Amino acid sequence: MEILHVFRHQRFSDQSPRLSTMEVEQEKVNMSKELSADAASYRCSACHGDEDWGLSHPMRGRAKSRSLSAAPAPASTKEFRRTRSLHGPCPVTTFGPKACVLQNPQTIMHIQDPASQRLTWNKSPKSVLVIKKIRDASLLQPFKELCMYLMEENNMIVYVEKKVLEDPAIVSDDSFGPVKRKFCTFREDYDDISNQIDLIICLGGDGTLLYASSLFQGSVPPVMAFHLGSLGFLTPFNFENFQSQVTQVIQGNAAVVLRSRLKVRVVKELRGKMAIPNGISENGVLATDLDTEVGKQVMQYQVLNEVVIDRGPSSYLSNVDVYLDGHLITTVQGDGVIVSTPTGSTAYAAAAGASMIHPNVPAIMITPICPHSLSFRPIVVPAGVELKIMLSPEARNTAWVSFDGRKRQEIRHGDSISITTSCYPLPSICVRDPVSDWFESLAQCLHWNVRKKQAHFPEEEEEEV
Repeated sequence: MEILHVFRHQRFSDQSPRLSTMEVEQEKVNMSKELSADAASYRCSACHGDEDWGLSHPMRGRAKSRSLSAAPAPASTKEFRRTRSLHGPCPVTTFGPKACVLQNPQTIMHIQDPASQRLTWNKSPKSVLVIKKIRDASLLQPFKELCMYLMEENNMIVYVEKKVLEDPAIVSDDSFGPVKRKFCTFREDYDDISNQIDLIICLGGDGTLLYASSLFQGSVPPVMAFHLGSLGFLTPFNFENFQSQVTQVIQGNAAVVLRSRLKVRVVKELRGKMAIPNGISENGVLATDLDTEVGKQVMQYQVLNEVVIDRGPSSYLSNVDVYLDGHLITTVQGDGVIVSTPTGSTAYAAAAGASMIHPNVPAIMITPICPHSLSFRPIVVPAGVELKIMLSPEARNTAWVSFDGRKRQEIRHGDSISITTSCYPLPSICVRDPVSDWFESLAQCLHWNVRKKQAHFPEEEEEEV
């Protein structure tokens, strides 16, 4: 609406010398009515298709604007109608019950500068989820030190997964017993803790951050990730001085990068006696909410890194059609295709030859896996588009899909995978700022552009030239 208002104001200013006083007043009245009508009701079709936003609903973050291309098309046309902005949905900037992005007063057109995003708290955080890499004995001591510091020094409620406390080293440690009895435990896929956590602290590698994302299918609390794993591209904090760093975060003194996620909707045909395919069910229960439509099985996921569609165990090439906003753009013939976020562009997509995208760039990357073509290059599309992937009618075999490497399941003819940018990003706390941390990870973890330096000319040769 802000962009539309600026455009109208410019048009009015350009025409004002040619209008009479009465016409000017009439134009102002018309503008006021139009803007009031636009502001009275707003429908965010990208993430809340069934929800109307009125003046009684306060909106955090940047002001949401209607897409100029969303105007009703003539009745005679049957072409695709755009219902969302190409820039993707406005990210929800409240994270869990108590955290949000500190608003910057020096914004242009209410669009927050990503480099200036700072974490702030509406209320002091009281509950923290500690995620520890399983079956890693080297993390037991850091885990104990962190939990004791949070409970005894900050008087916080600590949540941990139940299987973490089943580690034999923790069970046999009598000195840790009094602290262990104070934990609040949960089981993945059984207990919903999404509205009880104020802060997440990860101890391990990048997998702990992906696991934290999978636990929250809506708003995600701020995530502070300590580098105690093998790669650590997404875990910028060192554990040596964790006390001062945790204290700064609890006080709200930290930069934050909003890592966009993908909202994925899988629709499957019900075929006879419907059994749960391998990979959908974990720990004996459904991994996601399940809605049964007429002849359909529908599942939804929030994905931080990538959605991978591959040929699975079949020896044939995968053959899948890729639609963008309802239009067929290509057919992938090869080992598969990767649909990734900017965060995921440095993961599997990078290994498949894609470019690396900074997490603040609003985009979706499409990367083929070993395509049987000499001209199929990875492409970047706007964050606001909707992708739909289906098996081609002439496909010889089924395909398999996974979400951040989990929930792997088979895709058959008639099934579809719809992908767009989620309005619930993952707020990752930075050591310094989003730009410095990203380039530091590129250099330290991936050794980006590392080579032996070229020797300079001797001084004598320089003088001769």
